Amino acid sequence: MTQSQNMLQERSLGDEFSASAISFGAMGMSEFYGTPPDDTASLAVLDRALELGVSMIDTADMYGRGHNERLIAKFIARHPMEYTNGRIRIATKFGIDRDPNDSYKRSINNSPSYIRKACEGSLQRLGVERIDLYYAHRIDPDADISETMAILTDLKREGKIAHIGLCEVSAVTLEKAHAVHPVAALQSEYSLWTREVEDSILPLCHRLGIGFVAYSPLGRGFLTGKYTTTEHLETGDFRLSNPRFQGENLRKNSALLAVVQAVADKYGCTPAQTALAWLLSRYEHLVVIPGTRSIARLEENCRATAITLSEDDIALLNAAFTPEAVHGQRYTPEGMKGANA
Repeated sequence: MTQSQNMLQERSLGDEFSASAISFGAMGMSEFYGTPPDDTASLAVLDRALELGVSMIDTADMYGRGHNERLIAKFIARHPMEYTNGRIRIATKFGIDRDPNDSYKRSINNSPSYIRKACEGSLQRLGVERIDLYYAHRIDPDADISETMAILTDLKREGKIAHIGLCEVSAVTLEKAHAVHPVAALQSEYSLWTREVEDSILPLCHRLGIGFVAYSPLGRGFLTGKYTTTEHLETGDFRLSNPRFQGENLRKNSALLAVVQAVADKYGCTPAQTALAWLLSRYEHLVVIPGTRSIARLEENCRATAITLSEDDIALLNAAFTPEAVHGQRYTPEGMKGANA
């Protein structure tokens, strides 16, 4: 398959920013899913993503405590012309301050001095002069979002960032932030089994012209149908403590997969492709950022853009994956810090 045959559709987000409909979440290349980092294999996946037309790579300063951004720097160094001409766009984040003595414990920091320090750190690790899309990863509920946006606006004016994003905020916070400076994109968890954003967030994004970036679009792998048991998860995989993957919760959640498989069978595609096609149908200014360490899975994900689900099949999936049908919280209490702020 050649690059020209497989260019992915670009979707406009907000503030004149765009990204491929299937973009790439790089977090799992550094930690959280048990397997130790393998930069050589990860770079091969990223190289193939570029060939397929993936234009936005999503990272954060806290992924691997900086390892993920340094990995992306290696990728950029392999493709300097593509980065210079905008074929590669990098999104990174600040705001989660991790405990150096605990692999998962964290605090939220949105102080002006911390934002500036975090931005400089990301620029250095990425080896770039400007970050294409800079997100507040989590918002401190006690912080003034207007002050946070003012600092980000200054960073944009100084040429250190090109566009501003927010993650996991409430509709009230998003609207207040957007009044200070246009928000290019909101990134929140969104998939068939995590649909809370449909209540107020997505309608607000539509009204204000803000793009939406859906992370964990495959439910941390659950929607692929391959994780109906945790027996094969490696030590260190955070799903081992995730409420939705525990005992009775996982058993009840697994019953939902029959509907996804039935729709997939109808279209001759995989459950993962069905889940991604469903998401892409929700909002024209929405992109998804599935992550993988497998070139085969990457190619499978990208082929989801060729699938157009019928209204009847969308309705079938909607009816099956109601909030009441999904068992367990999407994070542990520690992981929920700063979510929906």
